[in-house]
Amino acid sequence: MGFSFVFPLICTIFVRDMKIIGVGMNYAEHNKELHDSLLIREEPVIFTKPDSSLLTGGRPFFVPHHTERCDYETELVVRINHLGKCIPERFAHRYYDEVTLGIDFTARDVQQRLRSEGLPWDLCKGFDGSAAVGQWVALAEVAGEGGIQDLHFHLDINGTTVQRGHTADMLHSVDRIVSYVSTFFTLKTGDLIFTGTPAGVGPVHVDDCIEGYLEERRVLKFNVK
Repeated sequence: MGFSFVFPLICTIFVRDMKIIGVGMNYAEHNKELHDSLLIREEPVIFTKPDSSLLTGGRPFFVPHHTERCDYETELVVRINHLGKCIPERFAHRYYDEVTLGIDFTARDVQQRLRSEGLPWDLCKGFDGSAAVGQWVALAEVAGEGGIQDLHFHLDINGTTVQRGHTADMLHSVDRIVSYVSTFFTLKTGDLIFTGTPAGVGPVHVDDCIEGYLEERRVLKFNVK
């Protein structure tokens, strides 16, 4: 009898023992649309989201009440496949083999206020459901000769394409990001890295239908409530 209660608790802890890592300002044109600057930072801009922000399985996204403008930011997401610390960039490709698209939902008005006051981004980036993730696909199935730095993706809202990206335009490559992050955090199996969004971000609204495509393969679909 005691075992039947303990086992589900252990399983829950195991499944939720993961990190969600975000990369900000990783596409020049996106930086220009938000900050009117093409400044390239020497190091990636890193932030984290709690596991409660994860939204999977096509479940609806509920617009939070604490924001008047909640923006979509479409991003390539990679999933770490084994433990790593201080990973050399030349070996970083060994630490992931699956990709998908995700939406880094951002409370834009809250972000602007926090930035003006020099405060962290947690409240605008880490709220419940703010890390929507699509279906995982093997990198080998969607990447050509150019590998992970030659992937095209786009986001449709209500059947209209609103954002397009090409991973070749990243200021910091996926391998650079994996290596850099691993110098600060031990990367564990199941950790997710959102690699940054290209230009074209904008607000979502109730009843929107969100669809994300990776090399014309739909990997993400859910509704906004």
